[in-house]
Amino acid sequence: MTDLVAPLLEESIDIDAPPVRVWSLVSDLGRMSKWSPQVVRTIVRRRPVQLGTTTINVNRRGPLVWPTRAKVVRFEPHREIAFRIKDNRTIWSFCLADNGTGGTILTQRREAPDGISSISRSLTDTLLGGVAEFQVELGAGMRETLAKIKADAER
Repeated sequence: MTDLVAPLLEESIDIDAPPVRVWSLVSDLGRMSKWSPQVVRTIVRRRPVQLGTTTINVNRRGPLVWPTRAKVVRFEPHREIAFRIKDNRTIWSFCLADNGTGGTILTQRREAPDGISSISRSLTDTLLGGVAEFQVELGAGMRETLAKIKADAER
C-alpha cells in the first residue's frame, strides 16, 4: 500500500447568489443525493440540522453500495457546515465566503488529517481501485457537486 491519503482535498466555485441562499441549500443535508454523484440517500436523524445532528448515508459507485454514518461537527450558519464520517474518520465540509460582488465562493473539502480507518483503506484498495485513483474520483465528484449546487442556487 504505497498510495498516500491526502490530508486535504478541496474544490471551490463562484456562485452568483448570496451566501444566505447558498447556505439554505448546503445546510439541508437530506438534499446531498441531488448533487453528489456518489450519495444515493441521506437520512437526517434530527431537524433542523445543527451541531450534533447525525445522518445515515447510502453511497454508490457502479454496482457497489455502502452505508456511512456522519455527525455534524462544525456548524456556523451562512459560513460553514462540516460532518465527520464515523466509518472512515474523514470530515467533509462546505465553507461559504462572500465574493465581494454579492455572490458566494463555495468550497467543498474532504479532510483526512489522520488518514482513513484501516477498514476503509482496505476496502478502498480492494474495491475502489486504490487510494490515489479514488481520490481523483472524489475530486471530480466534488466539482460535479459544486456545479449542481451553483445551478440550483442561481436558478
